[in-house]
Amino acid sequence: MFDSLSDRLGGVFDRLRGRGALSEQDVREAMREVRVALLEADVALPVVRRFIDQVTEAAVGQNVLKSVTPGQQVVKIVNDALVETLGGTETPGLDLAATPPVVIMMVGLQGSGKTTTTAKLGKLLREQQGKKVLMASLDVNRPAAQEQLQVLGEQAGVATLPVIAGQAPTDIAARALHAAKLQAVDVLLLDTAGRLHVDQQLMDEMQAIAAITAPREALLVVDALTGQDAVNVAQSFGAQLALTGVILTRMDGDARGGAALSMRAVTGRPIKFAGTGEKLDALEAFHPERVAGRILGMGDVVGLVERAAAAVQVEDAERLAARMAKGQFDMNDLRMQLRQMQSMGGLGMLAGMLPGMKKAKAAMAASGMDDKVLLRMDAIIGSMTPRERGRPDLLNARRKIRVAKGSGTQVQDVNKLIKMHQEMERAMKQIRKMGGLKGLAAMFGAGGGKGGGLGGAMPGAAADMGIGGGLPGLGSGGLPGLGGNDFAKFLKK
Repeated sequence: MFDSLSDRLGGVFDRLRGRGALSEQDVREAMREVRVALLEADVALPVVRRFIDQVTEAAVGQNVLKSVTPGQQVVKIVNDALVETLGGTETPGLDLAATPPVVIMMVGLQGSGKTTTTAKLGKLLREQQGKKVLMASLDVNRPAAQEQLQVLGEQAGVATLPVIAGQAPTDIAARALHAAKLQAVDVLLLDTAGRLHVDQQLMDEMQAIAAITAPREALLVVDALTGQDAVNVAQSFGAQLALTGVILTRMDGDARGGAALSMRAVTGRPIKFAGTGEKLDALEAFHPERVAGRILGMGDVVGLVERAAAAVQVEDAERLAARMAKGQFDMNDLRMQLRQMQSMGGLGMLAGMLPGMKKAKAAMAASGMDDKVLLRMDAIIGSMTPRERGRPDLLNARRKIRVAKGSGTQVQDVNKLIKMHQEMERAMKQIRKMGGLKGLAAMFGAGGGKGGGLGGAMPGAAADMGIGGGLPGLGSGGLPGLGGNDFAKFLKK
């Protein structure tokens, strides 16, 4: 969602870094451009003023302008200011240190994604923290709202309070609290009603529910796509309720990012979670440092590693490691990696989280390439027989025609996939020659490769981009041996 802001800021800082020395005038001109970029991204005006004043004051200091790398110093100052604006270096979690059941009250306008977010949070608490969770819908205004939470609860594996028609929201809240105590529930999630706009009737209802249940957490669910208006909504709820945090939904959309940058400064409450998709597992803890890094094009390697850890099965990783040690790599291994990339969020998500991949991501978008490429490659491999997947050298002209017809692609596409596999197989053999995984780890530890750590050591044009293709799944576009230009052209219609 920060693509537009990131591009604008990236252009400003590229010019600063390209100069050997900076004057105070250079810095002030750059800050004027940053001010315009933030305002265009729907960041609240008071927040922009405070941010620019803070950065300018620090950046025009003599120690910065006289340093060896003044451009880099200014970028660091901006990064630190962004982190502070987004909430500081600490990642605020949920306050569950209370006698069960701990009540979490979800509030927000209608259409902000409150009910889905409630189910996502319930699933996260059950799976990641081992909590026994009960969800209750207090929305009696929106048709089928209570039934929707029931369905989502079944999908998430989280219990929901049975629906009794005709009950008032306050009565449902009291019944939910009583049921949670009887069932020894750890966390009770209350999905409250919303409105199309803030009104006093809604606020009176929220206050009555809070008086009955005494929530430990009152989380405001805000749609990031609403832009500047999200700040107004947060101010309205904050004036009537003791909010403890914010959850931003649709962070994977094309919003300009102003809501995220403004929310903490305006409400004084931290952004605790971010919704990154429609699936029930698409809810992540909000890390200010990581978000600031992605805005400034520094990537989010820690987040990428966490996604990889969640997506990659230990058994699959061990099997691949054993095959790599022998220099083996067949179509089944390639297919496994393609599916891992899909489960980690696809090509665009991975490119956005890797440092220095901003231009590569733009090239991918310009070429019209999207995550359907991964599905098409998977379809080609799926059209092969088990024997062909294990021995791709068996694929002669007649077999390639059959595979192309079976996958709905062209023979040229099959040839490209085979070529990509051959390059990856050569990479595996080179790893074996270098002493297997131990030799590879030693090389990385020594910072080998012209790309620094991972670059230049492995074949393929990935090394041109400074990250190399040394590790399967983390090379250029995720595939070793397949460079940026080749990958952008791959299967492009």
